[in-house]
Amino acid sequence: MYRVCFVCTGNICRSPMAEAVFRAHVAGAGLSDVVEVDSAGTGGWHEGDGADPRTVRLLEAAGYRQDHRARQFRASWFDRLDLVIALDAGHLRDLRALAPTPQDAAKVRLLRSYDPSAPAAGADVPDPYYGSLDGFEECLQLVEAASPGLLDAVREAVKEHIA
Repeated sequence: MYRVCFVCTGNICRSPMAEAVFRAHVAGAGLSDVVEVDSAGTGGWHEGDGADPRTVRLLEAAGYRQDHRARQFRASWFDRLDLVIALDAGHLRDLRALAPTPQDAAKVRLLRSYDPSAPAAGADVPDPYYGSLDGFEECLQLVEAASPGLLDAVREAVKEHIA
């Protein structure tokens, strides 16, 4: 099983959105038997909470399924994860610092690095939490734009398990 974990700050907005969108892409590609998708936050403020209602509303309106409970990312998870997807540069920095080994730090990637239309390699998915619904809509658009490229990378990584 190839394991992907999306990480944002509190695990109630961006990362559960990315988890739901990418899980749908994985299922659509017929890879659900070989790819596991989940999410977490760099902090534990919202552990046990569901996704932000604005995230839930947008995901449901777009046809994505989600059943989310927030949790905090732990350094010990690196052993079982193949890819850790940070939603912004701050998460990228924090996760790489948390990684127990250089090999674990190399598993951390920025989500928008998979989007060929991103303005720069270090482009973030902005945090919509304190803003309006427009910020959540932008977040969903950015996640959807990066998902095909991420799926291609994951498909390449698991191709020996598909045959």
